[in-house]
Amino acid sequence: MSTPFYVSPQQAMADRAEYARKGIARGRSLVVLQYADGIVFVGENPSRALHKFSEIYDRIGFAAAGKYNEYENLRIGGVRYADLRGYTYDREDVTARGLANVYAQTLGTIFSSAGEKPYEVELVVAEVGETPEGDQIYRLPHDGSIVDEHGSVAVGGNAEQISSYLDQRHQDGMTLAEALRLAVQALSRDTNGSEREIPAERLEVAVLDRTRPQKRKFKRIVGGQLSRLLDGSSADPSASEAGSGEE
Repeated sequence: MSTPFYVSPQQAMADRAEYARKGIARGRSLVVLQYADGIVFVGENPSRALHKFSEIYDRIGFAAAGKYNEYENLRIGGVRYADLRGYTYDREDVTARGLANVYAQTLGTIFSSAGEKPYEVELVVAEVGETPEGDQIYRLPHDGSIVDEHGSVAVGGNAEQISSYLDQRHQDGMTLAEALRLAVQALSRDTNGSEREIPAERLEVAVLDRTRPQKRKFKRIVGGQLSRLLDGSSADPSASEAGSGEE
């Protein structure tokens, strides 16, 4: 009788983590930044139908890098959790922290399970507060851990290099246009340090805008409004523009 092949638990976990990290690194990076009036999500995404950013609930947004089918399942689960909790209890009981805990349990269970492969995803859950001090941003890697972020965060692709770039340049109180241009500058830097141009039509941009009078603070920035912000012109993110509302 042959001896069963043995792999130590530590090595098995290391191999699963390496597998997930390589899958995430193959995807395009995205960044999430605080600005004076809320939180902005910016990523390179040529698809108009498959979104990296979505609304979860009134003040909560979702961003993900990695395999689309895996993070889309997580997004749908988060929406169901938020709707059920808000209906059963109160809308104020739906928080980014609670949602991050739910995602952490799901990702952690999958990562430690020997019966299925780990998810190749990295998530960001953000909630805009009444003031900048009340904003919350949580990053969830593939293993289900939760990282409380402040100011800016990058995931996917060359996230480490982008995070370093943002840490040196991001400032509190930036306008939406300033934060958006900084995010695009960070995303446009290749691993060798050279810069490339990312046209507006290849960008996916959304905001959680605390100044919106509606309960729902999530809004997509597209078309002429996005072009004006990139050019440095002032634009009201809550202004009505065709094709720029929530889905």
